[in-house]
Amino acid sequence: MYRIGEFSKITNLTVKTLRYYDEEGILRPAVRDEDTGYRFYDARDYEKAQLIHLLKTLEFSIAEIKDVLNQHEDDLDLSYFIKEKKEMLEEKISHLISVQKKMEAYLLPEKGDQKMNYEVKIKETQPIKAASLRYRGKYEETGHYLGQLFKKVKFKANGKPFSLYYDADFKDFGADIEVCIPVKSEVSGKDVKTRTLPERKVLSATHIGPYETISNAYKALTDYAKENEIEYEVPFREIYHKTPGVILKGNPNKYETEIQFLIKH
Repeated sequence: MYRIGEFSKITNLTVKTLRYYDEEGILRPAVRDEDTGYRFYDARDYEKAQLIHLLKTLEFSIAEIKDVLNQHEDDLDLSYFIKEKKEMLEEKISHLISVQKKMEAYLLPEKGDQKMNYEVKIKETQPIKAASLRYRGKYEETGHYLGQLFKKVKFKANGKPFSLYYDADFKDFGADIEVCIPVKSEVSGKDVKTRTLPERKVLSATHIGPYETISNAYKALTDYAKENEIEYEVPFREIYHKTPGVILKGNPNKYETEIQFLIKH
């Protein structure tokens, strides 16, 4: 049996932490002296402490550790819990990267507090033959799906890639998005179709800068439509004239994206 000080030394858990774990019910001592209240730990407690220490280093919360301890029977069970936690952390990392990009967009040294002035134009588009892949998900997944589509299109690509956004409002997730690549000829594959988009009259504005500030261009187009009593409809179209590279992302301040609103007939 180990006294709490000894147990602290061999488990790398402070006495304060051991007392806290006792209170939380995740690591109770094998024996507690009724007269003195002293805690004594045994070999099984040591194994449990090792597991708890591992889980803490893997960013498991106290509530999550309780779940593991209540359901964990062998190493196979543990691997499932760790895999699930890994997926949660990957989602959190993705969110934090998105937040970081937004911060960077607001800290552009060349731009300061200046806002871009958008020139809104009315123009006619030409019919476009395009391979497309439609999905429901997050806006930041557009690059991933365009990459998948490029693998199908290969040498048949015949113009700048673009995306169609079918929701009139903003979506945190579950957005209805179609990624498209102009092509010379038919492209087939799982979830991929080829179709011709008809010519349309559109409102157009070009956003130069990171995608995190592209909503400014949408505001400019919306304001122009309201001021000139122009009605528009979905899908919104984003054409990627200058984009990040496949490996090197380049300077996001120089990304060039044209946004088009379809004017109602």
